[in-house]
Amino acid sequence: MSLADLKEDDALPKADRKPYRPWSYDLAATDLYIPRLKDGQQRWFAAVTRAGSKKQYARVLVLAENAKSKRWEMVATVDLDTPSQLPKIVLDKDGYATAVDPASTSLAAPVDLLRSAVIDNFATGGDLTGRKVLAPTEAAKRQVKAHHDTIHKFGTRGTTLFASADTKFPASYALKTSTGALVVFSHNHTQHDAVAAPGLKIVPEKQDRAWLGTTPRPAFTYTFTCSDVAAVPTAPEPSSLLGYGCRRTNAAAAGPSTSV
Repeated sequence: MSLADLKEDDALPKADRKPYRPWSYDLAATDLYIPRLKDGQQRWFAAVTRAGSKKQYARVLVLAENAKSKRWEMVATVDLDTPSQLPKIVLDKDGYATAVDPASTSLAAPVDLLRSAVIDNFATGGDLTGRKVLAPTEAAKRQVKAHHDTIHKFGTRGTTLFASADTKFPASYALKTSTGALVVFSHNHTQHDAVAAPGLKIVPEKQDRAWLGTTPRPAFTYTFTCSDVAAVPTAPEPSSLLGYGCRRTNAAAAGPSTSV
């Protein structure tokens, strides 16, 4: 459960709160990928853990050492839509993985381009860069579907616009694969809901109360923080978004305008 989840949960009536269940990972069903790093580089490693009766569910984890506290922190967790799409991570003769610069132009889509593509899936349904950079995987299709479903939710009574937002967690991590790199990164985007005519107002939903209270307003802007994982080739081909997860991390009344 994220900090955003805890904040939203605390604002709900007790009857609507879901019981908290501590999480754990089965080490016997977890593969560790520890990269060789140079002196001075941040220490980090990745893991892929599997669950389910047939180990049919998979999640990519990234843990990094905090430079100040020297404590290890889990900095990313992303569920894979289709674990069989996970590319083969290259190991050396000693069993170590190889860290790759996610911003390297040797990759078909450096991390900033990946980030722009996933945001474009939300903002335009992939019309600008999303479908050019990303193959039509299940994860990419879900982002496009979120765009199509959400922008029409008010019908003629309101509008919804998605836009990019400053990346709160710009650090990204990549491991060498047999075809390129497995890249884990984060992005932020906003969703701006507004009424289409004077006199109309939007009533905050239950999950919004932690941020917005219960007072109806003509417009709200929500901020989402998301984690993404992609298989990026070195060949000039589309990258494959393998999974993503988003949490609402802020929301505020934004006035009557339909502009973002």
